[in-house]
Amino acid sequence: MSASGLELGGTNCGGMSETKRVIAILGCTASGKGSLARELARRLHTELVSVDSMKVYRRMDIGTAKPALDERRDVPHHLLDVVEPWEPFSAARFVELADAAIDAIHARGRPAIVVGGTVLYFNCLYKGLFAGPSADPVLRARLRQRAEREGLDALHADLATVDPDAARRIHRNDLRRIERALEVHELTGVPISRLQREWNAEGPRRADWNWTLLGLRCPTALASRRINDRVRRMVALGLVQEARRLWSDPRGVSAQAAQAVGYAELFAHFRGEIALEDALEAIKVNSRRLAKHQRSWLKRFDAIRWLETNEGGEAAALVESVLSLLRDEPGA
Repeated sequence: MSASGLELGGTNCGGMSETKRVIAILGCTASGKGSLARELARRLHTELVSVDSMKVYRRMDIGTAKPALDERRDVPHHLLDVVEPWEPFSAARFVELADAAIDAIHARGRPAIVVGGTVLYFNCLYKGLFAGPSADPVLRARLRQRAEREGLDALHADLATVDPDAARRIHRNDLRRIERALEVHELTGVPISRLQREWNAEGPRRADWNWTLLGLRCPTALASRRINDRVRRMVALGLVQEARRLWSDPRGVSAQAAQAVGYAELFAHFRGEIALEDALEAIKVNSRRLAKHQRSWLKRFDAIRWLETNEGGEAAALVESVLSLLRDEPGA
């Protein structure tokens, strides 16, 4: 029996590799999922894999709410600080790195805990990568030549015509994703957004791991207060200065990194498009919008077991509920 008193996978915590267990802690921004995941990892003596498209970037620490260094020393974290802010990063690269991290954790005889709120990345990890047509080098070269002649706005306008849903989701400066969406439409005649919806609607494809999906849910009003409090703490910790350092770096910031909530709004301020006070308010508004999107997406997963959180809820108390759920699973 482990220190938590939990037996899973036929032996104990150290024997979970037999079932290749993956415990997913999901929830919207500021829901407390990171604190819960770390406390659970301490109890199970295991490691975390971050499922966050912005925590992968180095030097984007305050605005992405990365765990403190002492927390990382206490509980090993994977998929943090893996690329520079000016470097491209993709869902495919995430899955490659996450697969390797999870396999390594299993090889050490431990369950893996994945935690985060990036919708696309978790979906790809849970179901497998979205399967679209293979890249067409000739078509891509033609699209890039047009982008050089007419600018990205012209390509984005084309995308808005053939796939307005994708155009709303893809930033007009994100050449890679605009190019891929136009490529898929030209090769298949079907909007990439429709193919992705069909992929999203399917059940889980990954049968190589034993999944447990847990979700943190709290009242919307409480979530909004937590988001506002978090933004205020970030500003006090130096968010504006951190964003200014990124903005001033001659190597620049990739299109994907530049879209991160907390940085995109401040970059607009640095360009003179918005006052600082308005930029900080926009961070709160956009964080709440992100949380709403995450809540809507998570409802698609029937397999999620929900844990209700409320004012003053502590991770130490929530972890007992998680351990109880795990004990009751088949094979526990």
